[in-house]
Amino acid sequence: MLQAQINPHFLYNTLDTIIWLAEDGKSSQVVSMVTSLSDFFRTVLSDGRDSIRISEEISHIRSYLEIQQFRYSDIMEYEIQIPDEIGEHSIIKLTLQPLVENALYHGIKNKRGMGKIRVSGEIQESTILLYVEDNGIGMLPDKLRELNTLLSGTQSKKIPTEKELGFGIVNVSERIQLNYGQEYGIYYESEYGTGTKVTVKIPVIHPNFDSGELIEKSQQA
Repeated sequence: MLQAQINPHFLYNTLDTIIWLAEDGKSSQVVSMVTSLSDFFRTVLSDGRDSIRISEEISHIRSYLEIQQFRYSDIMEYEIQIPDEIGEHSIIKLTLQPLVENALYHGIKNKRGMGKIRVSGEIQESTILLYVEDNGIGMLPDKLRELNTLLSGTQSKKIPTEKELGFGIVNVSERIQLNYGQEYGIYYESEYGTGTKVTVKIPVIHPNFDSGELIEKSQQA
């Protein structure tokens, strides 16, 4: 459902931008944007795999941000800082892209002036922590508390936060917890008028795609 929701919405907007660039005679930018779009969907397909390497997920969001920067160059810049040692571990496909999209549409676009999205990460023992930060409008305390309660899986999904924030945020948390356990997932920190930080917590898993299995690093030792 998440993949079906992202693809048409994102594709239509991107093709509109490509058409506009072509009509304006900006052929080099058209080539660059089509290349980024191709890379974006290559990761979405991923030979049918549900899990991919973190390096592939980072390539996916880099392509996404490159495309969006064509449309929002006047309000958005971005930075990606993921240590090389994280890149070879596994992550559920389409974990970070909805969070980055949310940072753009509900954070950066709702503030005045230039905003920045930053993606980073670290390994803490047997846990990988990935961060998506923005200096956008932020959230009010009540809304932040409601969101984190929803993401924890301890409250009914009938409250309106999911719709307000965009399809995918709750989906990301549920997929992480279903695959890795309730101790993993995503958590938001935010201050209204300052910005938002979302933390993704997943286990350290080394992919073995040849056998179709995911082997935890701790079990390999």
